[in-house]
Amino acid sequence: MVHVRFEGRSYDIPENQLGVTAGMNDSIIKERLVQHFDVTRDRFQSYVVDRRPSGDLIIRPEAVYG
Repeated sequence: MVHVRFEGRSYDIPENQLGVTAGMNDSIIKERLVQHFDVTRDRFQSYVVDRRPSGDLIIRPEAVYG
């Protein structure tokens, strides 16, 4: 499962719907999200891809503190 936090909303998207596999690099995963959400590449540029031990992916905005 791919968990995405985008524009203040959470989405759970099956990997096969995005065409994503665990071995893909962050750039390819972000490109698939750009296509899925039909937005420009810069919208996901600062996002972080977290790979969980369960195999799930979490894509979220970079956390900024302070």
